[in-house]
Amino acid sequence: MIGKNIQQIRKRRGMTLTQLAVNAGISKSYLSNIERGVNQNPSIEVLKRLALVLHVDLKTLLKIEQQRQPDENLNEELIDLIEELKKTVIEKEDMEEYRALIEYIKWKTKNVKS
Repeated sequence: MIGKNIQQIRKRRGMTLTQLAVNAGISKSYLSNIERGVNQNPSIEVLKRLALVLHVDLKTLLKIEQQRQPDENLNEELIDLIEELKKTVIEKEDMEEYRALIEYIKWKTKNVKS
């Protein structure tokens, strides 16, 4: 279960198995064994390193909180969006267009709910 969760988070972050393993300082085969459930009890130190590289806390990595609040889901989605935007080259001039689009979406959402 831990392994599947790590794999899902890794894929959402757009990371390969090799990238995560190297950045966390563990072997690729060890990480693969964790993700496939062969090793079901990785050390807390390994889990901390994986969480750090994946930009999540241990609770998220371990899925301790099964019932998440809507705000938590939204925050995770926002983090994923930011990670995607980091990978995209955005020109400084284009930033104002993105900001305007966000302001429009906020305005539209506010007015539709009213």
